[in-house]
Amino acid sequence: MQYLVVAVIAVCAVVPHTTESLEWCYNEPSCNDSTWSTIAPLYCNGSRQSPININSTSAKPDSNLTAFTFQNFNSTTAFQTMNNTDNTVRIILGSGVKISGGGLSESYDSLQFHLHWGNGSSVPGSEHTVDGKRYAMELHIVNVKSSYNRNMTLAAGDSTGIAALGFFIEAITDNTTKTPQSWSNLTSYLKNITNSGDSVAIAPGISLDDLLVGVDRTKYYRYLGSLTTPSCNEAVVWTVFKDSIKVNKDLIDLFSTTVHFSNSSSPFMTNVYRRTQPAQPVTTQPAATTTSSASRSLASTPYYFLGLMALGLTLRRN
Repeated sequence: MQYLVVAVIAVCAVVPHTTESLEWCYNEPSCNDSTWSTIAPLYCNGSRQSPININSTSAKPDSNLTAFTFQNFNSTTAFQTMNNTDNTVRIILGSGVKISGGGLSESYDSLQFHLHWGNGSSVPGSEHTVDGKRYAMELHIVNVKSSYNRNMTLAAGDSTGIAALGFFIEAITDNTTKTPQSWSNLTSYLKNITNSGDSVAIAPGISLDDLLVGVDRTKYYRYLGSLTTPSCNEAVVWTVFKDSIKVNKDLIDLFSTTVHFSNSSSPFMTNVYRRTQPAQPVTTQPAATTTSSASRSLASTPYYFLGLMALGLTLRRN
């Protein structure tokens, strides 16, 4: 996950450090993710790094992982601009988009979202993996504690200052599942940001809810980790949703065939993801939650009460 603004190094005092001053990359041997621990050693070789492989069978139940409240995720005017940052495609969100609940300590303001991908739909490039499976792409929504008033610098110096929402994107290779129109609309802007530094305003009409169609946002994994690009601050509460977003492979292919790392003479932007880091403790919703809900649903049906009455009459006769 990335955010190209001033990050924080907390040593005894707050000393600003800008990620833009770090010469890091995905595509060059001298600055790719194998060198980040040297380029930004304070955090990138830390003990709480992201992304990770999530082992679904070892995720421990946590009853505090309740449903989220998503404020203004249905707003069709929240998307401000789409940018080519030289290592991803990033969409800036206007104020008023927030998340709360979900076991978070307070509400968080949603600042932006961006994507990670491999090389077309045939070479997957999600950052997180589940039981070793890597998806075609991954979408990250970056949120900071509302008490920091959208200040990423302060949030990056707090061990839970940033809440990142990770959504897997799965490639559709046939016509059995229809891609939401929102993804066609979103990818239509890629032709306007082919070079690094390019930016285009997004017209009203697309919402976050539109992009997240098909995802049950009550089912997710949780762990404490880091930003996934330098300076890799260990300040992130990660939420990785279990359901994937289904997107047509032709739209996924556009990311690695339209946008360049630098300019039109440079390579296309491909394989923009960090390799998985050492495992961290992962939690998820207790399985009993689903069972209890099913029991409550059954208990509300007339057949349930008729069954109880029949059982009572049988016991009396005996």
